[in-house]
Amino acid sequence: MSFTQELRSFVLQHGAVNNRYLDHFQRGDLTDEEFGNFAVQFFAFVKNFPRILATLLANTPDDNAADELALILTSELGDGDAKRRHEYLYHKFLRSIDIDPIVAAREPWIATTRAYIEGLASLYGHEDYQLALGASFGLEHMAISMWDQLIPGIMSLKRTRPHFAKMNTAYWTFHRALEAQHEEAMMRALDDIPKEAEGSLRLGCERSLALLEGFWMGLEKPRNGRKITA
Repeated sequence: MSFTQELRSFVLQHGAVNNRYLDHFQRGDLTDEEFGNFAVQFFAFVKNFPRILATLLANTPDDNAADELALILTSELGDGDAKRRHEYLYHKFLRSIDIDPIVAAREPWIATTRAYIEGLASLYGHEDYQLALGASFGLEHMAISMWDQLIPGIMSLKRTRPHFAKMNTAYWTFHRALEAQHEEAMMRALDDIPKEAEGSLRLGCERSLALLEGFWMGLEKPRNGRKITA
């Protein structure tokens, strides 16, 4: 098994994509309040990720890796079509569940959301470029597993709760369709990585996934002590 294959296997077994919160979410096992809280806290990532990724791109010394990161960033920004910008699609989702994006952007982040966003920004801007690249590898390679748990839950809520019947799910389904391209881009970005860089890449990957797992557990915490009916 190659180093990148080994690292990808590590990602897919991590608590960032294997945890109680995503188990509940996949079943649509959320109250309306919990779903609204998820939508607002996840918006922190949606809104800030292009800035975080741009920092990594700006600090990338390798032209080939920069090319691949630029493809991912361009995708986030709509591939030249502002109406397909991912944050714009998320605005549509928020409005469809009666949340004003302007209000959502002003909502305070819970501690674990702040740790995730600020920690990710620190990792992507790290002075050790290989560590930063490893953080990006971890995030891009967990994404398909994440979407494949979030989307069924969102569709369940849309199907079973009349007030969510008109929910706009384009952000979720559109993003899921792109992820294989992002994974491939990150694989190419790690082409010809020297053996001595593997430790930093692995550490960056581990740290970004630990932050993401913390984000989910921050959303799971209010559920403790409360019985939810499926």
